[in-house]
Amino acid sequence: MSPPQPPTPEERLAAAKRLMSLPRIVVICGSTRFMAEMNEADVRETCAGKIVVKPTVDMKSPHQLRADPAEAEALKVRLGDLHRAKIRLADEVLVVGDYIGESTRAEIAYARRLGKPVRFTHPEVDPDG
Repeated sequence: MSPPQPPTPEERLAAAKRLMSLPRIVVICGSTRFMAEMNEADVRETCAGKIVVKPTVDMKSPHQLRADPAEAEALKVRLGDLHRAKIRLADEVLVVGDYIGESTRAEIAYARRLGKPVRFTHPEVDPDG
């Protein structure tokens, strides 16, 4: 008989969220071209009693923080890392929009590798559906 394994970080996080009686956490994923739809999904999910995390920086819109191409690329990498952390934190993923690009496809695959349930506002775009 092997000794019991210590809980994984994910198991410890899930246990802490249960102890704190936190509502489910949903992360919204999708192309930033769907920011208005993400905001609407945020309202719906919040009204359903969930904590919502989502992208807040639209890399497609002009902004002073992205004026320098090298800094803009570094920011894009940091935001990608941050969004994957949001996926790890979340209990479920909601993909918004009727188009799945390369970044969103990678986020869906990442969430599924972690065993996170993934829902779609447009189920027909599910790459595994």
